[in-house]
Amino acid sequence: MALQVANDQRSGAEIFHGSEICKQKSMDLLAEMGLPKGLLPLEDLEESGYVKETGFVWLKQKKKTEHYFKKIGKMVQYGTEITAYVEQHKMKKLTGVKSKELLLWITISEISIDDPSSRKIYFKSATGIGRSFPTSAFEIEENGNK
Repeated sequence: MALQVANDQRSGAEIFHGSEICKQKSMDLLAEMGLPKGLLPLEDLEESGYVKETGFVWLKQKKKTEHYFKKIGKMVQYGTEITAYVEQHKMKKLTGVKSKELLLWITISEISIDDPSSRKIYFKSATGIGRSFPTSAFEIEENGNK
């Protein structure tokens, strides 16, 4: 069941509709926040929104999708609605993103780059347990693949 972005959260938002513009805006926002552009490889986006004053962002897609990040050997699942509060080098209160660890899907609640010079990105679960990976694993290569 998809979360519904409340009207009060949407207040003052820049909202876009359509797959191409939503994908481009999400990659632009990731780059602006100092995060890898390939972090959210979503294809069939219907809506995206960003409230600059609060940092609240949401992405809605037609159906949940899975993406395999080859460089780190991880499967990640993206729900029909992804929400987060973004700030420089960080996405917090993240919803709609899960990573497969062994046989379990673990909800990711925060993504951050604590020290940009380390070239490491840290993923934290709702339980506080986390892992770091090279940021290069989430960059978009010139041929469009990750």
